[in-house]
Amino acid sequence: MATTRYTTVFLDAGGVMITPNFPRLAGALARRGIDISPAALAAAEPHVKQELDHGATIQATDDRRRGYVYFDRILELAGIPASPATTDAIEELVAFNDREGAFDVVAPGAVEALTRLRSAGCRLVVVSNSNGRVRRILRRTGIEPYVDLVLDSHEEGVEKPDPRIFEIALERSQADRRATIHCGDIYHIDVVGARAAGLPAVLLDSADLYGNADCPRVQSLPEFADRLLAGAFD
Repeated sequence: MATTRYTTVFLDAGGVMITPNFPRLAGALARRGIDISPAALAAAEPHVKQELDHGATIQATDDRRRGYVYFDRILELAGIPASPATTDAIEELVAFNDREGAFDVVAPGAVEALTRLRSAGCRLVVVSNSNGRVRRILRRTGIEPYVDLVLDSHEEGVEKPDPRIFEIALERSQADRRATIHCGDIYHIDVVGARAAGLPAVLLDSADLYGNADCPRVQSLPEFADRLLAGAFD
């Protein structure tokens, strides 16, 4: 039985309920003669995300510009040096992302976690920094029916950590600020942004890299659901 006081849950999309399509990137590299497994790329990803997770970096860039650095560094940490071939492969992935969205692999247990949260009476609101494609991705991956509202930063004209996108989400969902919590995977985007809007936040730290973070941490969306419904964040 749920014991949480939270009736509305804001959730990031990428890194929380959907993840990068590393098989697609590995395929683009393979077509250019570079052999790397999707698992090796996925293992490097959390470390690159943490590298980019600094206040100055977040404030000086936008989501799209960070994307190029993100994929470049993933390849570097996976042992693939930069070359014209890697540049072409990343451009192919970015072009797909611009058309369709490259974060389109459902995270393990995500649908079950969303189902449990909704069954407990929580309203689920996606608050995502995206390029206008997050709704399409959630529909394509089958997640859209499990959430109540989707906010895409491209559509709203403002992206996290700007607290205005959280204010828009509160207004549009008619949520009680005192009974709303946010979960995202980048501290200086999700935690800092939510707190600026007066909301508590939980960091999804899949590789356990943020041991000194001043906020609650979970390693997956199912763990977040478990702990939220047990009242651990109240």
